[in-house]
Amino acid sequence: MTDSHLTDAELSALAQAYGTPLYVFDERVLAERVHYLRSVFQEPLELCFAMKANPFVLPEVAPLVDRLEVCSPGEYRICRTLGMPQSKLVISGVYKDEETIASALGGARLPAAVTIESLGQLDLVEALANRRSERVRVLLRLSNGSQFGMDRQDLIEAARRALAHEHLEPLGIQLFTGTQKTSLARLGRELDALSSLMLQLDRALGWRPRELEIGPGLPVAYFPGDDLDEPAFLTAYARMLASLEFDGRIVLELGRSLVASCGTYLTRVVDAKRVGSQSYAIVDGGINQLVYFGQSMAMRQPPVHLVNGRTAEQPRSPGSVKRADVDAPSPGEGAEPEAWTVCGALCTTNDLLAKQLPLPGLTLGSVLAFEKTGAYSMTEGISLFLSRDLPRIAIVDAGGRSRLVREGIRTNPFNTPRWALCASEQPSPHADA
Repeated sequence: MTDSHLTDAELSALAQAYGTPLYVFDERVLAERVHYLRSVFQEPLELCFAMKANPFVLPEVAPLVDRLEVCSPGEYRICRTLGMPQSKLVISGVYKDEETIASALGGARLPAAVTIESLGQLDLVEALANRRSERVRVLLRLSNGSQFGMDRQDLIEAARRALAHEHLEPLGIQLFTGTQKTSLARLGRELDALSSLMLQLDRALGWRPRELEIGPGLPVAYFPGDDLDEPAFLTAYARMLASLEFDGRIVLELGRSLVASCGTYLTRVVDAKRVGSQSYAIVDGGINQLVYFGQSMAMRQPPVHLVNGRTAEQPRSPGSVKRADVDAPSPGEGAEPEAWTVCGALCTTNDLLAKQLPLPGLTLGSVLAFEKTGAYSMTEGISLFLSRDLPRIAIVDAGGRSRLVREGIRTNPFNTPRWALCASEQPSPHADA
């Protein structure tokens, strides 16, 4: 995994400029990661970015990849707002609403493909494709036994219907079976299943798919001690793909593997105390904003470090505590670094970010940098819980310059009963006299 280009001095400056909590995504690390993956999975293999992993880097990642996977109406609207090329979009998702598909098929350019996850979805796409004089390209999704995609019988029937439809162009097969897969044997079995299916399609319909879009769920080594030799793993999988008896286009759909390394999450210590024999650092972030795959109750130590000990003073609201108001526990000279349990700002005992971390120099106002947070953290967390504000998001570009791409967002309107918003001029029946 590519290391961050950002120094502690730069992280400290970002925390001072934008406040915390803050997500920082480094365009340089992102570009290096895409370049590395392309060097392992060489042409003609192509890359598709699953935008659900991080929609905030779309402008940076779009020129680097061949396709963008869209899985919801909201994601499609994001692409429209940002001007993403329609010809790069793969319209996917287990539920496709008519409005989104109609919009995707109604523009000047057709999307790269629309995935078909059921015969019912095929009915919808067939009806909307009839409005176009061009043929709509479709990918038939094979299920791995979950709710996603079709079993073989339905997929063969969908292929039969698509081949007979004058306004549909079946491109090939899509397969996605999970994430964080570390078993090469499992990945090999999935490729064997695709080979078997293609042979069955050829025998039944005389049709050979021209394209395979595969979401292999490549693993990311998030935690210290993760037993993953990524270069060897990726090289072995690349050899599997190269040995596949298929002469069409192979597209790898990746999310986590593409963008995890480009992100850093900054959160500031807002309280430091000892309860019995345990030292606690309370930060202004929390598990609502920081999600690592497989992390539960901080059972594993995340990749995190203290940014230069103390940092510049966080902008304070009236009545907030000053640094000098609290004496945080600190080890004596020559003592072992004190072990801190880092907790977020949510009022739940589940809000544990890390347990027993040796963090020498931690004090009120210190900033912690959690690494490898470029995938899912900013969208997958329980962001509305306790109505905490959403963090700001900054991008550092290829020249090392930063810009804010999202302001902090207050979430309390989402959790306020509608009558209170509509009748805010009327006194509440429960208001104090």
